[in-house]
Amino acid sequence: MRSTLLKTISASFGLAMLGSMSAQAATTIKIQSVIGDKADEIVMLKDFAQNVSDLTDGEVTIEVLPANSVVGNADILDAVDKGLLDGGFAWTHYWSGKHPAAMLFGSPVAGAGVGIDNIAFISWFQFGGGKELYNQLWDEMGMNVHGVMLQPVGPEALGWFKEPIESMDDFRKLRFRAPPGIPGQTYTDIGVAAVAMGGGDILPALEKGTIDAAEWCCPKPDSVFGFQKVLKHYYLQGLHQVVVNADMYINGDIWDKLTPFQQKAIDVAADASLMRAIGYRIYENGKALKNLTENEGVQLHDTPADYFTEYMAAANATLEKNAAENEFFAEVWGSMKDFAAIAVPFWAGAQTSNASLGNAFANSLK
Repeated sequence: MRSTLLKTISASFGLAMLGSMSAQAATTIKIQSVIGDKADEIVMLKDFAQNVSDLTDGEVTIEVLPANSVVGNADILDAVDKGLLDGGFAWTHYWSGKHPAAMLFGSPVAGAGVGIDNIAFISWFQFGGGKELYNQLWDEMGMNVHGVMLQPVGPEALGWFKEPIESMDDFRKLRFRAPPGIPGQTYTDIGVAAVAMGGGDILPALEKGTIDAAEWCCPKPDSVFGFQKVLKHYYLQGLHQVVVNADMYINGDIWDKLTPFQQKAIDVAADASLMRAIGYRIYENGKALKNLTENEGVQLHDTPADYFTEYMAAANATLEKNAAENEFFAEVWGSMKDFAAIAVPFWAGAQTSNASLGNAFANSLK
């Protein structure tokens, strides 16, 4: 009987120790976002966080903090580097001021000038050497950060206009809210009066006539933003942000303390997020565009053909300039070009078939 009692006590003690070890291994990573809780990016970020929790059986949980909750949005990466934040969430190109190559990962202007769309970007990132270069980016910045690529979006729409435009000559007559950085600078390079301004200032500026046209993102975010209340002419095809990638940044010390299993779970959940984000966006943007055109009086137009030739030429000139000035930028862009030389001829041809198939159905609905 005494032997049985000792075995019972020993087993109970062992279970208690396992429970204690499990509790000690549990990690909560608090991530401050740059955008509001209701944005689609946060919906998908929480989807990713749930997958991480499920895969680790609750050992790793990711808690999403609101924008500006601990530090200002512009200070997120520095705060993660210093350990003031466990992690952050934004778009890689937000940090182009720290290194110009961040643009190639977050918003490669005009498809990096070599025809890379959001799906081709995933192929380069996963199989063409992109992820290894992305991991190196943070070292090039001197940041104690581990990046996790999560959400490729695109292409973003050219934007919203008061009146239809037939050519670049019409476009150049307008004051246009454009994204900051290289994409916006490229508009200036082709003679468009590009104005960079924060999201909260765009609709008031349109209402006052300070600007005549604007871009933001895609049908779902644009409709939530409320452009249709002010403008009715929408151009879906744009080149300034053919790919836009949102990612997460974890403090390097926190990442190193995770077990290999936990790190692998985050990597697997991130790989899933890359495709889940694209799938989610296609359907959400489709629903939004249908509502805009059928219920909100929005007229959908094709972008003038001369826009594509002019913008592509200017984008390539900007990319060449940055490559000449920065060795790592040149290395990343060179990797993209090597990948594109192999993959884009196939993918562009396949997409032509896909677009023809889709347009045949879309036209039948009209």
